[in-house]
Amino acid sequence: MKIALTLFIILFSVIGSFAQKDSLNLGDRYAEDQIYVAVSYAQFVDQPQEIFKSNFSYGLSVGFLKDVILNKQGNVSIAAGVGYGFDFFNHELKVEEINNTTDFSNDETISANLFKSHNLEFPLELRWRTSTANKYSFWRIYGGIKFSYNFSNKFQFDDENGNTFKYQDVSNYNKLQYGLTLSTGYDEFNINLYYGLTPVFENSTINGEVINTKILKFGLIFYLL
Repeated sequence: MKIALTLFIILFSVIGSFAQKDSLNLGDRYAEDQIYVAVSYAQFVDQPQEIFKSNFSYGLSVGFLKDVILNKQGNVSIAAGVGYGFDFFNHELKVEEINNTTDFSNDETISANLFKSHNLEFPLELRWRTSTANKYSFWRIYGGIKFSYNFSNKFQFDDENGNTFKYQDVSNYNKLQYGLTLSTGYDEFNINLYYGLTPVFENSTINGEVINTKILKFGLIFYLL
């Protein structure tokens, strides 16, 4: 938590130094530098065959995007940013770290099988919108890719006797992940989609089957000028 708090302070210091809106006239060159806040429903996809379900899970993201205009009208641009992301999964896959080795199994007797992760995010977007220099409510379609670096992960479950087991920063967790993103909507309210292209775990199997579990998120993203 101390690491997350430090990253929040650094992030919003950067936002404070860059996020500003100048007084512009129609026809002026402009950029949409933005703070983003995303709330998503999340699921594991491409799970092993013997893993049948994933209960309610969610993701939260916040960060800052710097806009670079590609045309005179200002309605096409690219944007790069930095942010913080938190993921919470209530899942069925049992994950243990034993002698610096990650072990995977399907144990129906366990409960409260949770996974939490804290990540640095680096989104990159190609943007199209209907905005002008002094029109701040507009339609947008932003597509791109987001890289994330995991600096903390924890797996936790309770056994049938009520004992709690916790495993911090498991060795097979894939710390560097990336996926496709799409945001579309009007004004501050936009639908957001993330589809992970990299597996959550590296070089991992369960009963001889390769674990290609990936992350899918869909929800709302708010862009604040």
